[in-house]
Amino acid sequence: MVFASIDQALQNATPTLFQKAKPREQKASDWDDDVRDPWDAREVFELIREIRDPEHPMSLEELGVVQEELITVNDEENEINVTFTPTIPHCSMATLIGLSISVKLIRSLPRRFKVNLAITPGTHAQEHQVNRQLKDKERVAAALENPNLIKVVNNSLIKTVEEIDLDDDF
Repeated sequence: MVFASIDQALQNATPTLFQKAKPREQKASDWDDDVRDPWDAREVFELIREIRDPEHPMSLEELGVVQEELITVNDEENEINVTFTPTIPHCSMATLIGLSISVKLIRSLPRRFKVNLAITPGTHAQEHQVNRQLKDKERVAAALENPNLIKVVNNSLIKTVEEIDLDDDF
C-alpha cells in the first residue's frame, strides 16, 4: 500500500481502546422454540461486537465503533437501526467497516428485518457519502461480488483462536 504522506500512513496508529461489555446472559427461553422472543438491541450488538477492524487487530467494540446504545430494534415493524462511529473523522475504512457490519447482519438475522446502517452524525468528514453508499443495495451487492473485497470482509468476521470459546457450537 502506498501512502501520500507519513500522516496518512499513521492516520490512527494508536487508537483509543474501550472496555468490552460482558456477554449477554442467556436464558432458558432463548433455546425454547415455543417461546416468541422478540429481538432486542443487545442481541444485535452481540452479533457485531467482535467484527475485526480492517486496520487494527481489535474488535469494533474495543475501538468504540459499535455500541449497544447506538442500536435500536423495532421487532414488530421488522426494523433495525445501527449507527457506528469511525475512530477518526477521516477514516478511510468507514465504508468497509459498514459493509462488514451489513454482511454480518444479513447472514445472521431473519430475512424479515430491514437494517438501516449509518455513521453517527458528525463523526466522519464524508458521512453523507458513506451513508449513501451503504444504503444503495446495488452498490452493496456489487461490492460483495468483488472477490478481493469479500475476502477482506470475511476476514473481519472470523474470530481469532484466542476468541473462540471452547463451549461455542461450531
